[in-house]
Amino acid sequence: MCTAVTYKSKDFYFGRTLDYEFSYGDEVTITPRNYPFCFKEKGVINSHFAIIGMAHVVDDYPLYYDAINEKGLGIAGLNFVGNAYYNEKVVEKDNIAHFELIPWLLCQCTTVKEARKLIEKINLLNCQFNEDLPVASLHWIISDREETITVEAVKEGINVYDNPVGVLTNNPPFDLQMFELNKYMHLSNKSPENNFANGLNLKQYSRGMGAIGLPGDLTSQSRFIRASFIKMNSVSGEEEKESVSQFFHILNSVDQQRGCCELDNGKYEITIYTSCCNTDKGIYYYTTYDNHQITAVDMYKENLNGDNLVRYELIKEEQIKMQN
Repeated sequence: MCTAVTYKSKDFYFGRTLDYEFSYGDEVTITPRNYPFCFKEKGVINSHFAIIGMAHVVDDYPLYYDAINEKGLGIAGLNFVGNAYYNEKVVEKDNIAHFELIPWLLCQCTTVKEARKLIEKINLLNCQFNEDLPVASLHWIISDREETITVEAVKEGINVYDNPVGVLTNNPPFDLQMFELNKYMHLSNKSPENNFANGLNLKQYSRGMGAIGLPGDLTSQSRFIRASFIKMNSVSGEEEKESVSQFFHILNSVDQQRGCCELDNGKYEITIYTSCCNTDKGIYYYTTYDNHQITAVDMYKENLNGDNLVRYELIKEEQIKMQN
């Protein structure tokens, strides 16, 4: 289970949590402009926009979980189990495997508007990357500094939703996630008024009572509501450190702690990593479950005209600064 959010101060930020019981071996991965991207049905794109994001690299191919390109477009894929539906090949469509969607769009698109046009032509293929990696049931959040959409491939076809809150979790489908917010329109970041009944002298006994009723459980629907409330009411300074710090505070509100979500195999779902991308500056920030120190990789400090992937293994051990 995962949560993705967007955030705008002076710059635009895009990121997510990846919640699971194990890691495939995630790395911050930069795909330079001249890396040849091979697509199963669409041939090779030899020259494209540079990309940075979190990926599992297999046979020198970056399987991106989330990424941005040098033009400021960001995409993240989140689990959508039980609802995602992929098809066999369709002749008149652009046949793209689900694991190819992020590079297919980020290689070519500068904005969400351009991504919409490519999505209209896409048929998502029901195929594995290889025999060791199962088909992943996903839906996607796609965003630039002007707009955000959610893309879902279901039995009826590919649905593209405007996403006015800039948040996505897992199930249910996005239109139902948004509808659920109607139940919480009474929540506020301000102190509540006494509307309970006439003649009762009810008093505030604590700060934060305007948010009573905000869900605190770990389900994807509750995380969507909580992240949406916190993101939409979030305030920070305009500078980079303040903005990045605030972004991590937003996503930390939906952290999964080891032990709170036990699975059938006796393992526990945890927040494996949390990411924050400055889409304007091309910087990918991250923390991991055991390392709360924010680590950053700047794509512009690499040779973006190269043709080989640049990979950074995650720093997973806790980094503690002793003050005395």
